[in-house]
Amino acid sequence: MQPDVSFVIAAYNAEATLGRAIDSALAQPGVTVEVIVVDDCSSDATVELARSYGEGRVRVVALETNRGPGGARNAGLDAARGRWVAVLDSDDAVLPGRLAAMIARAEQGSVEIAVDNIVVIREDGTPPEVMFPERYLDELGNLTLANFIGGNVVFESMFNFGYMKPIFLREYVERHGLRYDEKLRIGEDYILLASALAKGARCAVEPAVGYAYHVRSGSISRVLELHHVEAMQHADAAFAAAHRLDADAQKAFTLRARSLRQAASFLSLVQHIKRRSPLKAIRTALGDPAAVRHLRMPIEVRLRRVARQFAYRSGK
Repeated sequence: MQPDVSFVIAAYNAEATLGRAIDSALAQPGVTVEVIVVDDCSSDATVELARSYGEGRVRVVALETNRGPGGARNAGLDAARGRWVAVLDSDDAVLPGRLAAMIARAEQGSVEIAVDNIVVIREDGTPPEVMFPERYLDELGNLTLANFIGGNVVFESMFNFGYMKPIFLREYVERHGLRYDEKLRIGEDYILLASALAKGARCAVEPAVGYAYHVRSGSISRVLELHHVEAMQHADAAFAAAHRLDADAQKAFTLRARSLRQAASFLSLVQHIKRRSPLKAIRTALGDPAAVRHLRMPIEVRLRRVARQFAYRSGK
């Protein structure tokens, strides 16, 4: 019998948190689920932990070579059998009733994708924080391509929609050959959802909190490097070449492209400053004066803020 939902969990050295993610997926009431854990060549006990649940509850796909988050998720999509597909990060969790609420919202609107609200749980003991105001999401109703791109403009977006974890109607994913860009180590979630929307998918928004985004105690955002942003620029260029955007989406895309150029210039400027290359720093500043504005706050603070714009954190 086909399950309602396939949970795809890409895991790399995740033995400390994987159990929480699996347990939360298996505990979803009102829907039938399969959990697929894709091990991306972990060196810890990730595979053993996943297999301890038994093949009847958790299917394990052990990759022979490390493919990164996009590649691991693609392997999970290839193995999925559910009517819906839900991606769950190995150090996060889903709240009880999440999938039933999202599927009900999607079916009510006859749409192919659904997203919901997120609670950020910092394991240093600070109070949890809901990422998006519920009223704001309720008024949004559906997430359009223009909304989504506009919510991924570096430095300028009020809310970063890149953190949202959609569920996809698997038939739509397969019919359009949607897969993650394995060349991207960050931003692969953005390109997949943007591509689905650009191909005509409709996305319902469930305002209630259903996804728990965990920030481990003592962890900080990884250092975002220039080549990460450059890879996203290349992916965005390929996206623009592959899809025809309406006027609103094109406007949002232009703003995002400008913001990525500014982010690249800022990271290049920081790189030159740290390497004590004043002439190169001056040339970069003259080429993009907007990059200089971001030096008004301490560099490490700004780097972390830029990194958070891309949902890029330690362990992902």
